Amino acid sequence: MKTKAAVVFERSGKFTMEQIEISEPNDEEVLVRIVATGICHTDLAAREQYLPIPPTRAFPAVFGHEGAGVVEKVGARVTKVKPGDHVALSWNSCGACPSCKSGNEAYCDNLFLYNFNGARPDGTTTLRKGDQVIYGSFFCQSSLADFALANERNIVKVRKDVPLEILGPLGCGVRTGAGAVMNTLRPRPGASIAIFGAGPVGMSAVLASVVCGCTTIIAVDVIPERLEKAKEFGATHTINGGEVNPVEAIRDITGGGAEYSLECVGNPKVLRQAVDVLPRRGVCGLLGVVPPGTEVSLDMDLIMNGRTVRGILAGDSVSDLFIPRLLDLYSQGRFPFDRLITFYPFEEINRAVEDMEHGRVIKPVLRMVQQSS
Repeated sequence: MKTKAAVVFERSGKFTMEQIEISEPNDEEVLVRIVATGICHTDLAAREQYLPIPPTRAFPAVFGHEGAGVVEKVGARVTKVKPGDHVALSWNSCGACPSCKSGNEAYCDNLFLYNFNGARPDGTTTLRKGDQVIYGSFFCQSSLADFALANERNIVKVRKDVPLEILGPLGCGVRTGAGAVMNTLRPRPGASIAIFGAGPVGMSAVLASVVCGCTTIIAVDVIPERLEKAKEFGATHTINGGEVNPVEAIRDITGGGAEYSLECVGNPKVLRQAVDVLPRRGVCGLLGVVPPGTEVSLDMDLIMNGRTVRGILAGDSVSDLFIPRLLDLYSQGRFPFDRLITFYPFEEINRAVEDMEHGRVIKPVLRMVQQSS
């Protein structure tokens, strides 16, 4: 069948609207009519070839990994969802490696094969335009399109009383920031936390810190508008890292250091700051995406004195459990992640990307034409 998709034809290229063909679902796949898709910095990292996508399957390609929509068709062996169900799309995993079997699907030993292969794990492709192969299966969805093919494993059935158009970011950015706080750090009520980067991941971490009962929530960024937003979402203090030394400022605010910190930027200098603000036995979580091979310099004596630096993927969460949990909190008015979103028509994807790159919006979400369910 045909679908409209935002195709990138070369490294750093613009997104181009194209009519392409998408395969029918195989036995374990689900065809989803996309209602809305969030744009994430990981989409742009893939466009810049910062991710380990095989060079022979890099372009032309359809990215997108924060899709939400309605199930259109299911494969013969799919039992998790049926046509008409509302779903959010997430990351895929093999389900068979030690990480998956222990409930840590975000750390799947075959993560790259199942999410960044440009094709299905067996090498077959799902998208084309005439005789030209279009590489897809990005995060097992490539949801910058009207229709997307996902696997039963990375489909999350969601409640129908929440607008579908806001749900896409739960599959990556929101899940990552919120899960880092709620699942990994697990701060006790009354704890202090410093969050470096007030983008969608950092803002989601601010919201989750409020849910967890942190009483000192410090947001660090260099964009004043984002710092103002962070206050609205529950940050008790904000620091402009371009104007003051954030390490000294955080130590002054907390009387010695924040018990927890998160690096949500993907910058070695910022990671060093996030570690340096910790008191003894403090924990720093690393969330920012960087090109492979990026190195950082840390004070070994600081680490020796009981401090922890922990890399975190997907908020240490299991999609089928954590996304519904966040939706319950949202429905109770305790996790208003929809306030992070700015909507754009699908055709204005390049404007949405530009606004995100310049810090004008926190989380751009593209609305597809078909929005009824």
